[in-house]
Amino acid sequence: MQRGILYLFAGTLISFLLNHYILGSQGWQIDLYNGLAFGLGWAMAYFVDHPEWALSRKLGISFIGIAVVVVLGLLLFNFETAVPSIIKFSTVFVAYYMIASFRASKSLRK
Repeated sequence: MQRGILYLFAGTLISFLLNHYILGSQGWQIDLYNGLAFGLGWAMAYFVDHPEWALSRKLGISFIGIAVVVVLGLLLFNFETAVPSIIKFSTVFVAYYMIASFRASKSLRK
């Protein structure tokens, strides 16, 4: 749990700093929102990284994460701002499991 929270904060901070200072800012609020989607993607991927869990359980939990990102984006911004954050969340989620697939345990936890 502690490492998942660390991934959330580190991913959010790194993504925010990259978007805000290097890649071109869209405003600090949108940069922070996109950073949060990125950090949440890493945290959720780490959280569901249990080889003994069924794929349906992992997908269900990841869809909860996507729903949180979408609802937050729709409440704070508009639809056009919420959609790219879903793509960032999903890309990070897939990247985590692609990296894990190179390990014999198929997990980055062990």
